[in-house]
Amino acid sequence: MPITTAMPQPRLEAEYSYRDRLLVVTRGSPLPAGATPTPSGINFVLICRHGTGVTLVLSEPCNDAIYAEIPLDPTENRTGDHWHIRVDGLPEEFCYGYRVDGPRGNGHRYDPGIILLDPHARALSCGRPWGYGNGLPRRSLMLESMIERESRANPRTPLDETIIYELHVRGYTIDPSSGVRHPGTYRGLCEKIAYLQSLGITAVELLPVDEFDENDCPFVNPVTGEALRNFWGYNTIAFCAPKAAYARDPERARPWQEFREMVEAFHVSGIEVYLDVVFNHTAEGREDGPTYNFRGVDNTLYYMLDEHGNYLNFSGCGNTFSSDHPVVRNYLMDALRNWVAEARIDGFRFDLASVLGRDRHGNVLVEPPAIKRISEDSLLRDTKLIAEPWDAAGLYQVGTFPGAGRWLDWNGRYRDDVRRFWRGEPGMTSALATRICGSDDLYCGRGPLHSVNFLCCHDGFTLHDLVAYNQKHNEANGEGNRDGNDANWSWNCGVEGPTDDPAVLQIRRQQVRNLMATLMISQGVPMLLAGDEFLRTQQGNNNAWCQDNALSWVDWSLRERHADFVRFVRMMIALRKAHPVLRRRTFFSGARDGQPPEILWHGVEPGQPDFGPSSQCLAFALDGRRSDRADLVDRDLYVAMNAGAESREFRIPSSPTGRPWHRVVDTALPAPDDIVEEDLGPSVPVLQLYPVQAHSMIILVSGPWSVVRGPM
Repeated sequence: MPITTAMPQPRLEAEYSYRDRLLVVTRGSPLPAGATPTPSGINFVLICRHGTGVTLVLSEPCNDAIYAEIPLDPTENRTGDHWHIRVDGLPEEFCYGYRVDGPRGNGHRYDPGIILLDPHARALSCGRPWGYGNGLPRRSLMLESMIERESRANPRTPLDETIIYELHVRGYTIDPSSGVRHPGTYRGLCEKIAYLQSLGITAVELLPVDEFDENDCPFVNPVTGEALRNFWGYNTIAFCAPKAAYARDPERARPWQEFREMVEAFHVSGIEVYLDVVFNHTAEGREDGPTYNFRGVDNTLYYMLDEHGNYLNFSGCGNTFSSDHPVVRNYLMDALRNWVAEARIDGFRFDLASVLGRDRHGNVLVEPPAIKRISEDSLLRDTKLIAEPWDAAGLYQVGTFPGAGRWLDWNGRYRDDVRRFWRGEPGMTSALATRICGSDDLYCGRGPLHSVNFLCCHDGFTLHDLVAYNQKHNEANGEGNRDGNDANWSWNCGVEGPTDDPAVLQIRRQQVRNLMATLMISQGVPMLLAGDEFLRTQQGNNNAWCQDNALSWVDWSLRERHADFVRFVRMMIALRKAHPVLRRRTFFSGARDGQPPEILWHGVEPGQPDFGPSSQCLAFALDGRRSDRADLVDRDLYVAMNAGAESREFRIPSSPTGRPWHRVVDTALPAPDDIVEEDLGPSVPVLQLYPVQAHSMIILVSGPWSVVRGPM
């Protein structure tokens, strides 16, 4: 007779009570990590290698009382480093956490007296409005209503058509001048989508939106005594949970719902959403910092430590995530996949991304496994990856960031060289020409679209302050003006800070136009800082991370006050979008196969560029026939720049295709003549001497193909 063997059943471990409920506890499954609903209950998995005891703690949201503590048996509830248990009978909404015991010393920091957050938690309890502290513990929150839902497809904007706009969710609409119904929230941001569309933006890049504690800032304003806050949020507590204080209703599952609705609203409008993620350190800080999760779960696994068990600090924030460790890499991938799968996020900007390229001892790796894993992940294949390619310990990888050509870089060289040229430094024309061409010295073999070109970002001067201050003014941060970068390459145009001097104000108006126009005619992917289009100021503060006040908030009244510059920015974006020669996918290749070069360099005289050590002028023309898109034929463009203190006369060369020129931009002219629609500006005859005023530039555009003069 055949022998039959009954399949073993999961052993019933125990029964526990949760208030008036009976909980049935079984061994559970070792996958996936986190808390997962199943037909037979909630499956809990915590990854902990060096702990000797794990206890699941159950409670209700915003209630300090603990209703059940369930110890996990190391022999029954552990598979490898995965501690797991399944609990049936829990309510639809509850909180949980873990007590973890283990060795002390040698880098281990176990303390079973602390209830730890689940590193994979997708929401935290006790969500409260921004700045509200009620003393109740925040714990991992489980809600069935958080389960993912379908949404529409992503816009998938090609890189050559992308215009990035960096903003802070709270700071963008919290000021009363924003006029939104839900200021400082995901919903408030939705109310500005129509404006962003009108500006021409194709992607918003949001400063951190995962859970952090805005009240963890230790500094006070030395003048007012005001307690400062962690406004930017680069101090993550929960990498998989949206910031509850950015929701109109911060409790329960509403932050997830409102976050998803925001992303959906942007997608409906054709705008992508990128998230700024901080995988280089956490909010647990230095040795004396708080314990939220990683430190208490497995300190020696999640962090880089020296031989004495102290934190290595390549982030400048007290600790460094050990992203080279395979377990930590898996965790980071889970976090990225969470945002893409559940909210259809389009891209990520990685803060201090070069940290991801160090091993556990801080050595720089040639082929970092963390970066390779992110680059090759199948779910992230259509997701844009942007590196801030440096760290706080001196590693600088602009143009050399690893990742097999999959990543874009924040091009810090572009920012600095363009600033230096326009502040009037002689001998910068060669560097400027290289940056305008897409930085082929940095991205050779990859292409210009790997360069994210920017002039300003959250970290540093705003565009207004770049032309109004020579020095940083960070006294309000409470660190004696020692914080923030000293190398700003700015120029105050003659007066430090606010002024009524009309001559100084005129130069500043020209300078912001020069900078914005240069950004929009450069090969690569442009990025703007929110509010720069209407000249928001931080009063010279170049490190406003702790300023949750009018210093950091976007003042929307400036939109009307500087409507002429908003118009200029909008029309420059439109000019860029209209001309594929400004949005190349490949570098200029020069003359070949009997074809003329795609870009022709000029100086004050045609064909005579001056790249010498005293030069402050640059001119060039783009051949509309020579875009790298075979299906697109463009007009020709001519650009002349004068960063010197005296007016210079540029002799206008022939259009590469023999078509007549019309002026589109002259940054020295008052609005509305500073920029006009194509074909509506005055014609500019060939070989005419055009006076390009001090600190200004012009852009000429040729007529359409129907207007050709002479042989081509």
